[in-house]
Amino acid sequence: MLAAMLAPMLGIAVLLGLAGATLIADVVRRTNDRVLGGALGAIAETVQVERGEVTMDLPAAAFGMLENSERDNVYYRIAVGERLLTGYADLSAPRIADLAIDAPRFRYASYRDQPIRIAEMRRSLPRIDRPVIVQVAETLDGRHALQRRLLVALLLGEVLLVGVAMLLIRPALGWSLRPLARLRGSVAARDTRATPDLSPLETGPLPVELRPLAEAFDHLLARLDTATAGIRRFTADASHQMRTPLAVLKVQVALARRGDPAALGEIADAADRLERLVTQLLALARAEEAGTSPPREQVDLREVVIAVINRRITQAIEADVEIHLEATDGEVVIASHRTLLFEILSNLVDNAIRYHRRGGMVAIAITEAEGAVTLTVADNGAGLPDVDLRQLGQRFVRLATSAGQEGSGLGLAIVRSAVQRLGGRIEFANTRPGLCVTMSFGADAARSRDVDVP
Repeated sequence: MLAAMLAPMLGIAVLLGLAGATLIADVVRRTNDRVLGGALGAIAETVQVERGEVTMDLPAAAFGMLENSERDNVYYRIAVGERLLTGYADLSAPRIADLAIDAPRFRYASYRDQPIRIAEMRRSLPRIDRPVIVQVAETLDGRHALQRRLLVALLLGEVLLVGVAMLLIRPALGWSLRPLARLRGSVAARDTRATPDLSPLETGPLPVELRPLAEAFDHLLARLDTATAGIRRFTADASHQMRTPLAVLKVQVALARRGDPAALGEIADAADRLERLVTQLLALARAEEAGTSPPREQVDLREVVIAVINRRITQAIEADVEIHLEATDGEVVIASHRTLLFEILSNLVDNAIRYHRRGGMVAIAITEAEGAVTLTVADNGAGLPDVDLRQLGQRFVRLATSAGQEGSGLGLAIVRSAVQRLGGRIEFANTRPGLCVTMSFGADAARSRDVDVP
């Protein structure tokens, strides 16, 4: 940051130096030309005509005006036409036609191997048919010396300014970066703890430039906390729920070794329960995966429902439960995720069949209203007490009505989490008789086409 601030400052100092040098040269030239022009005017005023002849009286004050500490040489030349009246004959003569009457002109020239500055004027006198040319010249040592002094003063001023700025900018940067140092210290302090601390940073007040950085870091910590919490929860759930079937397996294996013929059947049942538990745990982990929503695709909801019914039809026949589908003949296409939708419906239909009475019925309905799609799964069973209704969708919750049925209490938790990931809304309601699960998907996710599904 120090280099980034000093580099433009040095560049500006160079530009100011060049502009200052140009200005100094112009000011020195104008100032000395004014003095040289004053001397020229004083001499020109003494040129007169007496008895038809041009006369003059060189004033000493005119040359005194040009005196300086560098003792510049002063030259002059006064001519009538091409005829020299007085002065230095070899001084550079101008073209008479280039001079305006009584208007001084300045130019650079060389005389006796020295650069000089010449002020010259053309005068027209009465009864004199030829113009009178008056020239005054001086060497440039005084001008150069004055210009050098001013340039040195300018350079010293710029060096002093940049030096003071360097001395002041560094502590100013250190002071302004203290909030960043506090932010870094707050992050570094987390490394000394055995357990990762993913709580928001405590940095104190921050300037507006650093607040977005701190907020983004806190947001990242929150997402990491959610992800690690999910991992910890999954590990705890898996270890807790798998302990019982594994213990059963160990007991049955021991019995099988002793020759118990029923042990192999119990081992197979325990393995099936363990497989189902692991499958549901993985499904729940996928449904609760932190981050953005899954990529959307165009999904025919009616086709997904039919696929789920085909998957669960054997289970329904064995449980003596009828499954009815109420939907239009056309496709019902929504912007969703087919795998999650299939998992949601499969769990709902499985629960409706598993905890239903024999001879019961499960009704699945798809309705559309103003572009929104509603999917309901209802049964005509015993329903639930209102106190139990509020616990539906919680992890590993086994209600009193589930007694005697296999399960892990994860099915509805998977459903609730997956629906939320898809941006939908789920509600549980007693219909007396039975239980109704309603899922709604917004108007921006749905569209319908009248195409028959084979």
